[in-house]
Amino acid sequence: MVIYLEGEVDEEIRLDEMTPRQIVAELDKHVVGQRNAKRAVAVALRNRIRRQKLPLEMAVDVMPKNMIMIGSTGVGKTEIARRLARMSNSPFLKVEASKFTEVGYVGRDVESMIRDLTEIAVDMIRQEKIDEVAEKAELNVEEQILDLLLPPPRASSSSYEFDPSDEQASQLETKEPTRDEQFQRTREKLRAQLRDGKLDNRLVEVEIRERNFPVIELAGPQGVEEMGINMKDMLGSMFQGRTKNRKMTVDEAIEHLMAEEEERLIDMDQVARAAIERVEQSGIIFLDEIDKIAGRESGHGPDVSREGVQRDILPIVEGTTVNSRYGMVRTDHILFIAAGAFHVSKPADLIPELQGRFPIRVELESLTVDDFKRILTEPKNALIKQYQAMMATEEVILEFTDDAIDSIANFAARVNENTENIGARRLQTIMEKLLEEISFEGPDLEPKDQRIDAAYVDSMLAETVKDQDLSRYIL
Repeated sequence: MVIYLEGEVDEEIRLDEMTPRQIVAELDKHVVGQRNAKRAVAVALRNRIRRQKLPLEMAVDVMPKNMIMIGSTGVGKTEIARRLARMSNSPFLKVEASKFTEVGYVGRDVESMIRDLTEIAVDMIRQEKIDEVAEKAELNVEEQILDLLLPPPRASSSSYEFDPSDEQASQLETKEPTRDEQFQRTREKLRAQLRDGKLDNRLVEVEIRERNFPVIELAGPQGVEEMGINMKDMLGSMFQGRTKNRKMTVDEAIEHLMAEEEERLIDMDQVARAAIERVEQSGIIFLDEIDKIAGRESGHGPDVSREGVQRDILPIVEGTTVNSRYGMVRTDHILFIAAGAFHVSKPADLIPELQGRFPIRVELESLTVDDFKRILTEPKNALIKQYQAMMATEEVILEFTDDAIDSIANFAARVNENTENIGARRLQTIMEKLLEEISFEGPDLEPKDQRIDAAYVDSMLAETVKDQDLSRYIL
């Protein structure tokens, strides 16, 4: 199920010190239920940590414990994998298997998932490097802004040489430090005002470089990026752009200069190397809708490429080398978590070679009424808390009684039973319909204190539940 909660694992607990039990406890803070799935991913994560402590000659032969999660939509498959990636600070990519097609058909190349994961890792590492140099960059930009606000005094162009015995020279020597001291005092006053934000709206003139690179389209389904062509790198300084002076406010200049300073301080070659290593050692790919490509060749129609897609995915999962714009990426130790509802097909319908690459299978349970109640109330940013916070911005105070929460959970479970079971996502539909009138009235609503009880829930949702179509209300 989707629990709308942001946050990372407790920083005081190092991941390599967390036991599988602690990993499950951390997942419990964000995802309700599904203990078997949590245990499986906790063991997979712990095995990755154990592998990193092995001697190199043994570690290379320890393969990741790829798994298939079986369960209908909205029960928590994606959220468990995403939270796992956040806990381990791993590059994470969710991709639908159904978007790929066999080579020779129109569709994405399966290797693109590795390139996309590498891009995510590069962004992660780059942000980490930016955080490391942020203090230095801020100080450098501060000095640049002060130079724009108060240019340093120009050195005297006079060629006169002072004679220590000359009284006039002695007077000039005593005046020079005074001018420097006055300049420094003025500069420090400006620095204090700059840090307090008092100069944010003052205009300064900044030299900027226009970066205009030509757009070149190459024929072929993979495109420029997929073919490993980086036009910026190839053409180098040919299209560096012209420099020109532009007037902008101090706060805009700070933002512009910070981007340039961070780019100057960060070694992108080092970022690329670190990103590839992180992808290879701790990358996680969530391969959703795997059931949509389960099946064997039918010889015609839309199913003709299903087995072909599986065979294209197979080498990626079992370990191969993919060419990216940052270098070669090995996929041997990337953790693959596949997921699917498997209503029509079953895991056994996958080709045997691919089944063997997903040795762990875990079935997620359908959500009960009690699960819905917990989802509505327990997480830090649960749905009810979200709506209360949003309406509070317009001074509308929402109060939900216990019987109202029970009624909402029962309605959600009943609709899922009678129509398509979309798991916890049904709660979004129910809550939006329930509070439709209050949300519309918004700031004009009187009284401001609104009490939501079971009677109100019944009055707002009874007709909706009777309508078996519900197509107007499914988001």
